[in-house]
Amino acid sequence: MSEPLFHLSGIHFAYDPEQPVLAGVHFTLHAGERVALTGPNGAGKTTLFYLMVGLLKAQAGWVEAFGRRRIHEKDFVDVRPRAGLLFQDPDDQLFCPTVIEDVAFGPLNLGKSMAETRIIVRHTLAGLGLEGFENRITHQLSGGQRRLVSLATVLAMNPEVLLLDEPANALDAEMRERLITILDGLPQAMMVISHDEDFLTRIARRRVCLAQGRLMEY
Repeated sequence: MSEPLFHLSGIHFAYDPEQPVLAGVHFTLHAGERVALTGPNGAGKTTLFYLMVGLLKAQAGWVEAFGRRRIHEKDFVDVRPRAGLLFQDPDDQLFCPTVIEDVAFGPLNLGKSMAETRIIVRHTLAGLGLEGFENRITHQLSGGQRRLVSLATVLAMNPEVLLLDEPANALDAEMRERLITILDGLPQAMMVISHDEDFLTRIARRRVCLAQGRLMEY
């Protein structure tokens, strides 16, 4: 089997030392895998995503991403564009006045030219059924539309891994079906957090459950 995209070993993390969130988590993700990350509210699923991209730092254990062990903040700088994190709340992802500015932010920061970025934005939005949304005011969009624009900001960077935190939240039935079709057609490895069991069944091929600080494989 090829070298894993992520390999986590013995990860410990606690916001409160008296109540550890993660207590020895081991996990490996390979190219092309579709993994459902399940568990009760407060189990640490989002925390695990943050640790994988360096937004939080493990207090014990280690994270290996794309063939290198990552310890310090500088080690994660090149991880974040390659592991696209979709935040649970679109308001944490969208910070520009218009849709085009939000979706263009990532490609421009990766060094793409303005002309290249316009093409990427147009193609990405069209793929999500958001043609013509470029000049829409982001905060005036519906919750479901903001959710899809948030996903567009991630996909526009063409990451190797997608870490999707409740991607189907706030989507109506039509948008939800569209999202399932889109995700099912993507080549990237992905981990998906969702409380929508049908959504997970249709997207994921592997399932892990986080509970009482441990990650268990189904």
